[in-house]
Amino acid sequence: MEAYRSRMSPLSRRELLQRCAASGVLLATPVFGRGFVDVMLAAEQAAKHPTPPNEFGPFYRRGAPHTATLRQQGDPGMPLVISGVVYDLTGQARPDATIELWHADHHGHYDIEGYHFRSILPIDGKGAYQVETVMPGHYPDRVAQHVHYMVKAPGCKPLVTQLYFATDPVFKGDPDKNFNADPLVVTRELVRPVLLTGDPGTPTAAVTFELVLEKA
Repeated sequence: MEAYRSRMSPLSRRELLQRCAASGVLLATPVFGRGFVDVMLAAEQAAKHPTPPNEFGPFYRRGAPHTATLRQQGDPGMPLVISGVVYDLTGQARPDATIELWHADHHGHYDIEGYHFRSILPIDGKGAYQVETVMPGHYPDRVAQHVHYMVKAPGCKPLVTQLYFATDPVFKGDPDKNFNADPLVVTRELVRPVLLTGDPGTPTAAVTFELVLEKA
């Protein structure tokens, strides 16, 4: 039956590697021993799914400052910390990437004359970034709260996308079902969980948003 199944449904590369590893079988040549198989499996496990693109939007401005602190003293709205890592499809961190970020303020207004809530973010040697800002508000032309990203790295396709928040009232507590309540939210993948941290009386929202770039 197993032989019949194999003829009818060819094994995936992962299944083939796993079975060969389990049985100690060499594939074609001695260099395909268990150590090689372990390396191949680890590489497949490290591989990443590309971050889905999303609308560019009309409020982008060139020349944003290089800063990781967008929230200023006295800014209304819930403090928000967004962090993540930039990868390519192989799972390799990309410290050479550039992240440009912009969003509306707590009231849903974009600063179109200055650079409040706009930044080119610093990235560390492990491809990680973090930004301190506030939770963006809703505005009439958009249904969901969102943060815009434009990400570039040598040898990769530029990524334009948006981050959304699972706590947004528009999703009615069920983003799996209601993510497309905003017609511009094209996939559930862009709606991220929100963790409330700090003092319960003055909490800070924390969100992780991994960015994965495709090869150019």
